[in-house]
Amino acid sequence: MEIINEQALSQCIRDALRKELQEHFKIGGSSRQEPEERLLSKQQLAAELGVSLVTLSDWMKKGLPFLRLHRRVYFKKSEVLKIMQQDITD
Repeated sequence: MEIINEQALSQCIRDALRKELQEHFKIGGSSRQEPEERLLSKQQLAAELGVSLVTLSDWMKKGLPFLRLHRRVYFKKSEVLKIMQQDITD
């Protein structure tokens, strides 16, 4: 006795999976989320800003936002630029 054929079951599973993925990732329209920002190492940020690692370390002591993961230090470029713009406008 066959309640549902294989092709119909396969289509039903695909539709359900597609719907769940769309809900999870909010696919389509204006509800699309921004991708997470990539973290920059001290060396990468220093190169982007054109400053030395010593200068960057001094800025960290003065309140430049950073993240410490294990023994490494990382920065979100958007946060760094936001703080730098605040210092310029103040």
